This record gives sequence, C-alpha cells and structure tokens, in this order.
Amino acid sequence: MTPKSTNTGPHIPVMRDEVLDGLALRDGGAYVDGTFGAGGYSRAILDAADTTLWAIDRDPDAIERGKPLIEEYAPRLVLLQGRFGEMADLLRTAGVEKVDGIVLDLGVSSPQIDEAERGFSFRFDGPLDMRMDKQGPSAADVVNSMEESELARLIKQLGEERRSRRVARAIVNARTEAPITRTSELADIVRRAVPQGKSKIDPATRTFMALRLHVNAELDELDAVLRAAEEVLAPGGRLVVVSFHSLEDRRVKNFMHERGGALPSGSRHMPPTEARHAPSFRLLKRGTVKPGDAETSRNPRARSARLRAVERTTEAPWPPERRLGEYVA
Repeated sequence: MTPKSTNTGPHIPVMRDEVLDGLALRDGGAYVDGTFGAGGYSRAILDAADTTLWAIDRDPDAIERGKPLIEEYAPRLVLLQGRFGEMADLLRTAGVEKVDGIVLDLGVSSPQIDEAERGFSFRFDGPLDMRMDKQGPSAADVVNSMEESELARLIKQLGEERRSRRVARAIVNARTEAPITRTSELADIVRRAVPQGKSKIDPATRTFMALRLHVNAELDELDAVLRAAEEVLAPGGRLVVVSFHSLEDRRVKNFMHERGGALPSGSRHMPPTEARHAPSFRLLKRGTVKPGDAETSRNPRARSARLRAVERTTEAPWPPERRLGEYVA
C-alpha cells in the first residue's frame, strides 16, 4: 500500500510568513508562485491580498491537485504546467509581461516525498523514478547505465558525498547481479557502502539528492529561472527564494549578490572586482533568513530552509554572458 501524507488540512508551506513579508504584497498586484507543489504559498498569497497569481509546476499531478483552488479563487488564480526555467515564455503565452513578485521553493513538494510511487524517498519502497514531470530517463535508468567514474562524480558533486567512489562501486557491483529498480534496493546498497556513523542523517540522503538533481536538471533550471525572474519582474518587484541545501543556496546567493552589486572589496593581494553592469537587483538582506524554533519543532523538514530576497531595480537585465556554475555529466 502506498504511504500517503496524514495531513488532511491545507498545506502550510515552509516559512510562510517570512515569504509573505519578503514579497511585500499589495492589492491589485500580479505575482508568480514558481513552484506550486501542494499550493501552500499560492493559497497564502491569495488570502493575504487581492492579487492575481500565476502558479507554475512541471508536475502534472500538482496541476491536477490544484484545480479545486482555481474554482475557490476564481478568477485570480491561473495554473501553468511547465518548468519554472521557462517562466518568461509561459507568462508571455498567458499574456503577462511583468509581475510584482515571484516566490520559489526549491525543495521537493510534500506529495512527491510522501507518495512512494513517485520514487523520491528512501523512507518508502517504490519504483526508483524521481522524475518531476514523468519525462526522460528515470533514476533507475541512471544507476543502471552510467559508468562508475561518472556516477561517482555525480554523487560527489551533486550530493556532496565524500564516499562517492565507494557508493558508485557498490551500485555497479549490485547491478551486475540484477537491475536496481526500487528505492529500497538503492537505499540498502548505499547504507551498506556508507556506515551510519554519529550523524542522524540517513546515509542514503546524499545519493538520493544527487540523483534527483541530475534526473530533473534542477541546477540548470535554477539558473534559468533566476534569469527569467530578472526579465519579468517590474521595477520594485520582489524575488523570494527558499532553498534547502548548500548547492542551491550558493547559486542563489551568487546570483543575488552579483546582480545586486555586492562584489568583493579586494585586498592588497587582489584588486577589487569591478561591476560589469549596473545592479538589476537591490539586496533586501545580505544574509539568509532562517525558520524559527517553533516552526522547526512543528515541521522538521524546515530545519535546513534558507530564505533570500531581492528587489528589482530599474536597470536592464544583465546579458547571459555565463552560467552560474553547473554539473556537467
């Protein structure tokens, strides 16, 4: 039997109040929830102000689950299926050129984690899938076909797993006996290769994260959506991003600090960095906002959440001269 979430009430997203504060909502404004998921941020935004909201998700199941919200908030909510990296094109197709705020939650949605058949979690036994939009190669395809050296590099770079070579070797050895097709099979292989130690984190966590990021090209999508936000936000519009691990947060930080003009001041050994373009964003806070103790006690998944926010200036978007850094298979 497939495990389901036991929460029957409205989904409460991570750092809801902090996100609403960051967006600085106003009546009559136009906003985007770039990661609709279970609809938590969308509902909070629509309840907080008389706004119009476009919500994006690449997962067809999320779009289907969101249909009752369309009726509840008609005509203020529009659901758009697609990758958030395609935000600018999706909005243009919907007749929208500029918006006043965008929120992005870079974590996996609760339904994806809690439904075993989606194959995202090592907590349940299910098909080793992990595809958000159910298209392209699955995680099972990757672990059963990728060369050992490439698999080790993927797990090291995207999962930040120090024992990546040991994990990759264990996976390759196991698949010579039989294809790895279930989440529980992969989790057990990794656990045998990487002992638990003193950490409370399951040894399979980093490998599962690496595969999910790779299968869904999530870091490339993140680069794309940050540039799209720069394009579609009106002057004074806010971008609020909630991330859950260092790879994503580092990318968001680098983008916001670079576009916000927060460049290194230099030292006697290295001259200061010169701004190549006028700042397209204004930093609202140099560091991150973290969830409070009450929230992390209520929702342990919020413990690693980090929020960053910026405000769009009147300057033109920066040209796409370079990517923010990526894993290359």
